[in-house]
Amino acid sequence: MDAPDPAGDGAVSPGPLADVRVVDCSTVIAGPNCTRYLADFGADVVKVERPDGGDSLRRLGWEDSSAPGQGISMWWRLVSRNKRSVVLDFKDPDDLARMQELCSDADVLVENFRPGTLERLGLDPVSLIERNPRLVVTRVTGFGQSGPYRDRPGFATQAEALSGFASLNGQAAGPPLLPPIALTDEVTALAAAFATMVALHSGVGQVVDVNLVETMLQLMGPLLTRYGLDGEVQERLGGGIFCTVPRNTYRTADGEWIAVSSSSDSVAARVLDLVGLDGDQRFASFTDRLEHREEIDQHVAAWIAERTAEDVLAAFEGAGAAAAHVHDIADIFADPHFTERQSIAVLDGVPMPGLIAGLSATPGRLRWVGEPLPDADPAG
Repeated sequence: MDAPDPAGDGAVSPGPLADVRVVDCSTVIAGPNCTRYLADFGADVVKVERPDGGDSLRRLGWEDSSAPGQGISMWWRLVSRNKRSVVLDFKDPDDLARMQELCSDADVLVENFRPGTLERLGLDPVSLIERNPRLVVTRVTGFGQSGPYRDRPGFATQAEALSGFASLNGQAAGPPLLPPIALTDEVTALAAAFATMVALHSGVGQVVDVNLVETMLQLMGPLLTRYGLDGEVQERLGGGIFCTVPRNTYRTADGEWIAVSSSSDSVAARVLDLVGLDGDQRFASFTDRLEHREEIDQHVAAWIAERTAEDVLAAFEGAGAAAAHVHDIADIFADPHFTERQSIAVLDGVPMPGLIAGLSATPGRLRWVGEPLPDADPAG
């Protein structure tokens, strides 16, 4: 999965972060995915693992069926791609000294221990930065390095609950719902990678404080502003959203599901015209449509229920309105758009999401999947 040089001379780009060395002693998803993004764009990421089995992500979830008997999870193959591993025991003086040396020669250290743990281990960020003034120490936690919750164990579920995110999910009369994917960890990984690159660009060694719950707060957008200004708490809307009507998922005559959205007045007008609600002044403005959400939703649902998915999608496309088939994972693999863009990469026989973004001059590379736990230090 090497990316050819855009100049067309057959060379392979080393990636825009090829001169960046990262030491990753984080575990599971948020921290390791942060370093995965850096590794995808060329950073030399050294994954530091404990001697008693390494990162627990190696065994989390389904085993990689392309390598039976190895006991390595599919998640590990993805999250640890493009990284090399070293086994160190921070309680051993010699191993601790080796870790300190790694940090002295690194640009970034990523960790996700509870606040204070790094200091207790003899890896105080202040001392590490004094020794290596360019070092960026990215600290990923549940609640941040300060505040009354700082010492709590931090997991995605807590962040999804405390941020208000879970309260918005589900039907109005039903319970709040948690997302069925590792949403918080995945989003926090992106936030951590972004913040790390900002700190690197500054040229100043420093601590980056990223946490799960405040990352999820960013996803709340103007809902926080609305409550702060007007005291309004957003209710659950099922498949709806506070800023768009109509917006939902609807079942077709042939049993498929279609997602529809109308994010502006012009798009909403095209949708309403398509389903036979054009000219009704009750639905002319954003506020009007919010007030008649249920009536509009029922009408759109009835219109779609009378047609096949193919006919619905063709009609929406013809009207210049937003609609899409609700894919399951199998549909994604069969979709020609994802195929052409190589959205699903196959690396060492393992399918996985490809690069998160394309860079025209300095593209990222997928080099190898997450590997078995090493017996020796490859860090050099």
